[in-house]
Amino acid sequence: MNAAWSRLELRTRLVLAFLGILLGALGASWLVTTLAGPRLFRDRLKGSGSVPEATLHRAESAFRSVNAIEMLFVTAVALVLILVVSTVSSRSILASLSRFVSAAESVAGGDYGVRVPARLAGRELDTVAAAFNDMAERVQSVEATRRRMLADLAHEMATPLANLDGYLEGIEDGVVTLDNDVIGVLRGQVSRLARLTDDIHAVSAADEGRLGLNLESIRIAEVVRDAADAIRPAYAEKHVKLVVDEDADVVARADRERLSQVMTNLLKNALRHTPPGGDVRVRIESRRDAVSVLVRDTGEGIAPEHLPHVFERFYRAHPASGDTVGSGIGLTISRAIVAGHRGRIEVHSDGVGRGTDVRITLPRDA
Repeated sequence: MNAAWSRLELRTRLVLAFLGILLGALGASWLVTTLAGPRLFRDRLKGSGSVPEATLHRAESAFRSVNAIEMLFVTAVALVLILVVSTVSSRSILASLSRFVSAAESVAGGDYGVRVPARLAGRELDTVAAAFNDMAERVQSVEATRRRMLADLAHEMATPLANLDGYLEGIEDGVVTLDNDVIGVLRGQVSRLARLTDDIHAVSAADEGRLGLNLESIRIAEVVRDAADAIRPAYAEKHVKLVVDEDADVVARADRERLSQVMTNLLKNALRHTPPGGDVRVRIESRRDAVSVLVRDTGEGIAPEHLPHVFERFYRAHPASGDTVGSGIGLTISRAIVAGHRGRIEVHSDGVGRGTDVRITLPRDA
């Protein structure tokens, strides 16, 4: 029964549903007018005084006839109304559904820019349209990220692979001698590919919620200091000053290794975009129920149009080339780690050439 009903068109279902309602109403009316109505009519006439039996019989017959005519008239009007209402309603609904079908087919065909009109045939369909449009927008964003990711991966892998191929070809031709310097260059290119692989794996783990945080009570200053000490040689080599303002009493529940990874990413980004002679300052701020770490640099800054996208995978506000450029996913990974701590990460810049502030905030009982 259910299978047969589901195969019917929407218009047919509406007509049958309305007919079912009509038959139920008519059945109830028939029971009242045929069984209870005449008896009540007869009793009322008797109660009004002495009425001959023949007169009662004729009045009851007339009452039945009038009721029958009324029932036929009501049935005819109801049938016409059912056909009109079901046709109009189904036409409007089917037109709205056809828009959904057309939009869904377009999305399935790769046209992610299609949208369904916001106002259709009622609040419910409007809600579905809004949900569909939100889904299409997300799919479009994911597709754009995927394409950009593939292009960036190809770009990132092209340089080390070309270097490896060039050196290997030179070694085969006898032009390049396989000495310690060459081996160091080859290992460096392999390490670069390995770092890219690790970054891709980290992004996948973050997207799938597989970070596996090991929360414990730690002193935030220790994590910040260790990350800063590890990267100081690179700062000194570039002649960028690194200053850390510590607050040793700040304690929070966090994953020491993951939080160190966030700090390392932020300090590397700050160094990468700060010219020689600039400085980077790290300040730990204690609040009643949270702790925040601010990384402020005097570097390139970020244009306003780039700020909304800095956490997107493989997005670069400052396209560059060579070994100094990052993979473009450090902030993506950092945001996922901070979110896993029930915290937040924010990036602010007053514009190009005016430096950048990155603040992470963690609850004390994360």
